[in-house]
Amino acid sequence: MPSIATHAQRNTIRLQLKQNLILREMKTAVWTQLEPQLEIAEYRKGEALMRQGATGMEQFFILEGILKRVVSNPQGKEMILRFAAETDMDTSYAAWQLKTPTPYSIVAVTKVRVAKLSMPHWVEFLELNPEIKLRFEHEVMRLMSEVMAHTITLHLLDAPGRLSRFMRKHRDLLERIPKKELASYLNLTPETLSRLRLRFPLT
Repeated sequence: MPSIATHAQRNTIRLQLKQNLILREMKTAVWTQLEPQLEIAEYRKGEALMRQGATGMEQFFILEGILKRVVSNPQGKEMILRFAAETDMDTSYAAWQLKTPTPYSIVAVTKVRVAKLSMPHWVEFLELNPEIKLRFEHEVMRLMSEVMAHTITLHLLDAPGRLSRFMRKHRDLLERIPKKELASYLNLTPETLSRLRLRFPLT
């Protein structure tokens, strides 16, 4: 996998990284520490960046495309926990700190390009930069709360309520996520989702 410095689109990639919610406020000297450690990787739709149960963990910054966190049981039944797109990130940081295998897979919903580095290198970088560590750990906690809120929503809201909530919180992703994936996330059939979309058109 190419580094940023050797990538043909390195200038675009640097601009994309500087829009990332974790990295956007970094000073030049800190960028100098981090950039050489980042690798640029591309994944096909449906390809796993990290599999549930993995012990080799990584930190991902999304440059292009959409990722999902998904858990599955031994019978293969899946539950999508969250989606993430450009300027966002995904991580196995909590599992790393707890010294447990990754409890979910991270999978490409569309074709995806990410900047990534190993979790040991990311943790080492965070220890050298306390302000970024604080911002990052706050975001990790926010993501955990988001996943919990989604799980509660599946139990407490009816189908129209679940779609309405998604439209309110993630309107920018609504037309980009394949219908089958969005229906699975909302615990609906694709047919039910299509009927509900007629009742909740984008304006």
